[in-house]
Amino acid sequence: MKSQRPVNLDITTIKFTPQMIASITHRIAGVGIFVGMAFLIWGLGLSLQSQESFDQLKECMDSVIAKLILWVILAGFIYHFVAGVRHLLMDAGYFETLEGSRALSILVLVASAVLILAAGVWVW
Repeated sequence: MKSQRPVNLDITTIKFTPQMIASITHRIAGVGIFVGMAFLIWGLGLSLQSQESFDQLKECMDSVIAKLILWVILAGFIYHFVAGVRHLLMDAGYFETLEGSRALSILVLVASAVLILAAGVWVW
């Protein structure tokens, strides 16, 4: 049976809508959280070993690279949480129209950006 649906395999011609961007970045944030958990678990383990290892971790967390890693992990958590609330609202039957979905996706992107910047100020 031949499908009458058009096939577009050229990714450069696809126009990304806010809904697509919000959904794709939600997935990327989830993967980032999974990878970042290794850093967080390592830090937790180091902080619980002894007083010396805790002091070593505190010293390590003063570096720019450690703060950047922590900020990126926080950004992933923040975005994934806000986008998850978007999905919960849509699962509950809200914002299911094209216009509502678009507005909510833009709100997710803007609110996440503000919260991520606030987290950056807090980390630094």
